Amino acid sequence: MFEKALGLILNTDHELFAIILLSLKVSLTALCLASIAGIPIGAFTGLKKFRFRGTIISVINTFMGLPPVVVGLCVYLILSRSGPLGFLSLLYTPFAMIIAQTILAFPIVVSLTHSAIVGVDPVIRQAATTLGASPLQESLTVVKEARYGIMAAVIAALGRVMAEVGAILIVGGNIAGYTRVMTTTIALETDKGNFELALALGIILLSISLLINAALHLVQKKDGVQNIL
Repeated sequence: MFEKALGLILNTDHELFAIILLSLKVSLTALCLASIAGIPIGAFTGLKKFRFRGTIISVINTFMGLPPVVVGLCVYLILSRSGPLGFLSLLYTPFAMIIAQTILAFPIVVSLTHSAIVGVDPVIRQAATTLGASPLQESLTVVKEARYGIMAAVIAALGRVMAEVGAILIVGGNIAGYTRVMTTTIALETDKGNFELALALGIILLSISLLINAALHLVQKKDGVQNIL
């Protein structure tokens, strides 16, 4: 069985790599959208003090633990024919899957970016102010110092969406050749008894997860060295 799974990988099986490509396309697009929206918000909540700031941060931290199936259900209801965005006909499309994964990744990016900004040594900001930096320059200096923490936030969000199955199964429908990604295919093929394809995809998914964790470890290590210096 393991040999057959490796054979699918080494022989560049068309079905296998089409599924992998769609998985990467959906997850990376969702990650980009979540990062574009989440990093500025996380930086803003870390840099500025304003009314209800603590409440907003608490809500975002709570959303980090959102059950994927609940997110999938909510997106399904919104995009279904009877929902407010049903006229767009996005349900059971890759775009619906991107929406669900973006919602899951967004609070992770915001919360960890906020933590990275808050964790910057106050001396950095004071030094920038002493040197005559404008508020914008001061903020950019702090963000630069927190760059490794922000990178870690993005990598952590990528790990979350790559392993997601519940939400995208609900809104994507697991349609062969259209919305079938690695995690949903593994679940389906295991139920069907097609363990070779499921195992091949499991090997690929595990390899990607290892790369993501290695990248996260490297970023955190650089951040730790920078803090020591």
